[in-house]
Amino acid sequence: MATGTPPKRANFPARLPGAGFTPPAAGPRAAVRPGGAAVLRAAVPPLPSGAGMDSQAVRDAMVERLRALGGMEPAVLESMLRVPRHLFLEPGLAAQAYLDNALPIGHGQTISKPSVVARAASVLLQALGARPARLLEIGTGCGYQAAVLAGVAGEVYSIERIRALHELARRNLRALRLPNLRLLLGDGMLGAPGGAPFDAVISAAAGEQAPPAWLEQLRPGGVLLAPLGQPQRLTAMRKLGGGRVESWSVEDARFVPLKSGVL
Repeated sequence: MATGTPPKRANFPARLPGAGFTPPAAGPRAAVRPGGAAVLRAAVPPLPSGAGMDSQAVRDAMVERLRALGGMEPAVLESMLRVPRHLFLEPGLAAQAYLDNALPIGHGQTISKPSVVARAASVLLQALGARPARLLEIGTGCGYQAAVLAGVAGEVYSIERIRALHELARRNLRALRLPNLRLLLGDGMLGAPGGAPFDAVISAAAGEQAPPAWLEQLRPGGVLLAPLGQPQRLTAMRKLGGGRVESWSVEDARFVPLKSGVL
């Protein structure tokens, strides 16, 4: 396994062209595809717009703070502008939705800080040098990061091991009508072989090392991003030919532990 800073490659942009991917509108469609993947295509009224937590101005201010941090991909910030974070929180926490806080979502899990979501998605896109056609997220949680990723990837598979959180994410995401997002209930350590190969895998939980299934389900040239080790470091891995992998450390991290099984 090669380590250290990845070599610069020809035509490897520091920033991706364009303002990001906008999922197509969808009308009433079947909610389940073969293999049990939930496809969120329910026809619902548009989200309200007002002066409180549902105000676009509040999201604009959050994104401008993220932009000021530097290193964020424009496509990621555009996606975060479109995703109303307060819808993924309990009403009592909605006032904190657009602060840079991790907040509880139940079952010992949290919704990551907006800066963590933006940074991880940006690092992934920069490592790939292109919009991923198919991406696997490990740990759906309440569904917020999955919604952001759906704005920068062609197709997103997101897997959650806790049934109550899987159902919570389905409810939270229904109003957003994201036709390119599939929610799966299962053991994230096993990945999602039915959707492989993936251009990218991103984990919202930390393990000592990346489970073999994640790398196996990456296409050659694909990138895995996960918090690994003790102390945790956000680590990127690129799958090369001949079973080789190059990896590099991105920064310190603090995520919930990766666990196996389905609850």
